[in-house]
Amino acid sequence: MAGLGHIAFRQVLAGFGGYALMVTEMCNARAVATENPETSRVFRWRPEELPYLVCQIFGAEPKDMAQAARRIEAEGFAGVDINMGCAVAAITRQGAGAALLTDPERAVAMVEAVANAVRIPVSVKLRTLPGRDVDGTCALARRLACAGASWLTVHPRVAPDRRTRPARWEDIRAVVEAVDVPVMGNGDIWHPEDAFRMQAQTGCAGVSIGRAAVAKPWIFAQIRGAFSPEPSIFLSTALAMVDALWTWNAAASAMQLFRKWLPYFCANFVYGHTIAKRLRQAASREELVAALERELLPCPALAHSPNPFLLVG
Repeated sequence: MAGLGHIAFRQVLAGFGGYALMVTEMCNARAVATENPETSRVFRWRPEELPYLVCQIFGAEPKDMAQAARRIEAEGFAGVDINMGCAVAAITRQGAGAALLTDPERAVAMVEAVANAVRIPVSVKLRTLPGRDVDGTCALARRLACAGASWLTVHPRVAPDRRTRPARWEDIRAVVEAVDVPVMGNGDIWHPEDAFRMQAQTGCAGVSIGRAAVAKPWIFAQIRGAFSPEPSIFLSTALAMVDALWTWNAAASAMQLFRKWLPYFCANFVYGHTIAKRLRQAASREELVAALERELLPCPALAHSPNPFLLVG
């Protein structure tokens, strides 16, 4: 979700509601202690979202994570999430993210350090252990819960598999049955019915949605049964994203972030590749707005599920 779960996207998501919690982009624990929210790209928020906003941090040293957690608590966040799931090489080479799954002693020490440093809830996102070691995953999950994790989010794929295979929901169920804390399921939820099916099959306490929420920010409201989107939602959402991005960023950064979001959004359309290509040619906010109105009115043909080939993150 790097470059996607930013303040502007969360503002658009908040307009639809339906979620219980939102999570920030990954923040480097070493930077958080001294980060300036006025200038930071990732450690940034709207005051009104703090009661339901969890700050996600990554790092390799328990002391760095604990120091970051204290800053997060002081700022008023609803919780702190420790990332043990990111498989990107730039993160794992540091000994952070999914690399912690192969260093259980450090992983447990990290949760203990953070849980002892703050009073707000501490959660952990993890994957299935290498070799699809489900028993090992469950054993680690139990240790993380005993170390102070308030809940766990399980992405049932093995690093560095970045969604090249279907998520194995049975791994989520194994962790649910192994621990006494709530477990959130993650992976391959594209429609509201997928969320209900995951809960039925795994017994998870809730669902965590990433890419589908980027493509369809109204999905949480749909799950709650509070929203039924009309075709016009695509143009209005794209324009809302433009407004939010240009509110929180300089023009060059706003355009860069819009182009990062664009493949996810265009994955909703049958001819999303072509639409994204034409929209990417816009060189200014004014050109972009005109292009969006031209491409999305009337609404293009919709795919049944977002095109996975466009979900590149």
